[in-house]
Amino acid sequence: MSATATPMPETAGAAAPALPAAGSSFYTAMRLLPKPRREAMYAVYAFCRAVDDVADDGGPAEIRAAELDRWRADIDALFAGKPPARVQDLVGPVRAYDLKRADFHAVIDGMAMDAFEDIVAPDEAALDLYCDRVASAVGRLSVRIFGMPEEDGIRLAWHQGRALQLTNILRDIDEDAGRGRLYLPREKLAAIGLTAPTPQAAIAHPRIGEVCAAVAREADAHYRATWDIIGRSPRKATKAARLMAAAYRLYLDALLRRGWQAPRGRVKPGKLALLAVALRHGIV
Repeated sequence: MSATATPMPETAGAAAPALPAAGSSFYTAMRLLPKPRREAMYAVYAFCRAVDDVADDGGPAEIRAAELDRWRADIDALFAGKPPARVQDLVGPVRAYDLKRADFHAVIDGMAMDAFEDIVAPDEAALDLYCDRVASAVGRLSVRIFGMPEEDGIRLAWHQGRALQLTNILRDIDEDAGRGRLYLPREKLAAIGLTAPTPQAAIAHPRIGEVCAAVAREADAHYRATWDIIGRSPRKATKAARLMAAAYRLYLDALLRRGWQAPRGRVKPGKLALLAVALRHGIV
């Protein structure tokens, strides 16, 4: 389950290239940026989606592994000054914003974690590594483009990436179980008596709400840390991050109101609430 973006109403902004992110909160947040930073984010996001598509295409594992290796080689060539055609759009952003090769590789490695073996009840350390690769690594690339100060930018990426990804995990537990995946951590499942559970058995357990509530508390702590960093950072550099944090927080709050016991209906914050977020953090 790679990071996915939440739907948001459109806000005013310049025309953008047709990207898979269109109509999402991430897309809306990118449109708030000045043109050079916005175009850099489009290039980074397009890379992330291209790699995600390789991981999720359902083809033979050896073919997907080879393609992810080609992406790693292309990133290495980019940083060696010999970029292949499909990473040409990243040349400018890498130079202008000092983007790091390790973060591009982390994104690829995160997609690989999902690509070759279904993740089922990872331990806390493996889950944290997964969140770092599929979400916080993207954040580290993003905060450099946003213009965040170095130290707080890295902290923001660390906390916000985990907040968003844990929210995704809680939102998608039924969908993921249907695909043979379970991202809830092993230690928390063991605490309610579940050891080596199947995904379907885990989500049907009468005490699964305790596990989800514990994960939600961790997400909440990361959101709080995110807002602490945003509050002391330059407003212009955090506009996109504010919009993303506020939009995803609506989803976590909706999940908390709904509860965790089956049957779990799909949550969707109201359009007015999403519009209020867009107005408060996107335009004002």
